[in-house]
Amino acid sequence: MRRVSVFGATGSVGVNTVDLLARRPDDFQVAVLTGGRNITLLAQQARDLRAEVAVTAYDELLAELRHALAGSGVRVMAGRGALLEAATIPADWVMQAVVGFAGLEISLKLAEQGATLALANKESLVCGGALLQQTCAKHGTRLLPVDSEHSAIYQCIGGQDREVERIILTASGGPFLNASRDEMERATPEQAVAHPNWDMGQRISIDSASMFNKAMEMIETFVLFDVTPKQIEVIIHPQSIIHSMVGFTDGAIMAHLGPPDMRAPIGFALNWPDRHDLPLERLDFGKLGQLTFHPPCTDHFPAIPLAERVMEMGGLSGAVFNAAKEQALDLFLAREIGFLDMARIVETVLETTQTGDDPTLDAIIAADAEARSRACRLDRTKHV
Repeated sequence: MRRVSVFGATGSVGVNTVDLLARRPDDFQVAVLTGGRNITLLAQQARDLRAEVAVTAYDELLAELRHALAGSGVRVMAGRGALLEAATIPADWVMQAVVGFAGLEISLKLAEQGATLALANKESLVCGGALLQQTCAKHGTRLLPVDSEHSAIYQCIGGQDREVERIILTASGGPFLNASRDEMERATPEQAVAHPNWDMGQRISIDSASMFNKAMEMIETFVLFDVTPKQIEVIIHPQSIIHSMVGFTDGAIMAHLGPPDMRAPIGFALNWPDRHDLPLERLDFGKLGQLTFHPPCTDHFPAIPLAERVMEMGGLSGAVFNAAKEQALDLFLAREIGFLDMARIVETVLETTQTGDDPTLDAIIAADAEARSRACRLDRTKHV
């Protein structure tokens, strides 16, 4: 029986991870489950999986969580310090699905434990990829990517990284696949969150609609697979059946196909290096009919060239990029700026913020704070 923990258990990736664990109660002993404000769900998960510890990220919700788990025997904790403390509790395998920049420090703390780290937090690689990889190497931690695209790349490469010529990331195109630029300028948060293929949280869905999510994945690919920016391509694939492709130096291309279900990459990471039956729909190629592809329009999706710029800049530019993106998303959700204004703000912040080469956590945090401050101080009348 393996000891496992799930950080971010109440989010979309966490819920799918819990689903897989619940199907095999004799195979896993759950050490830690963490969540945010959905105390009812977190408590139910902790009871169902007989977790040892349940943690909410919010101090003020400690009493509510304690009440929800009264009599269960589950140890209850709350707050940022509790999350970091929970990251030191021994486990053989940990899912890190805490969303946003706040997940970086948690990822680093988990990487110090020498376990298998299944990583779904993009910001850990975009903002602190070099530092995280150094920490994993130092402590013998195996890092397994959980994004569907990077899990697909990992599986396609299969140890042949020296022969890789190109990596092709697929993107669904989201809700604005066929929208005009004018329609995208006027898009509302409600329209942006309506993803046609994936059931995700609000922020991730909007990142997907703007392709900032794909931009982050480009940077992650750059960090994870030791390729140059010019070796990374993005192609629109509306069916979301091919999750990524890897081209090799002999001209061959290997593609990873599967249903658009996050339990596939989660299950791969959970069972690695073996494979285990997963409760997924099997592809019926007769019903699929056809798979289509076309290049993305960077005029409609300017996040893609911004990612290319970040990879070329290096240093702390990933932290600056992510911070400006998160702040711009907050402004869009508050209806203070338009949909395409998010990319304009990120570009301006990238151009005006120092991106030195210091890879320490303190330097990354400082770059993040400066970029957020600059994004908030911009004259928004220039972006609306």
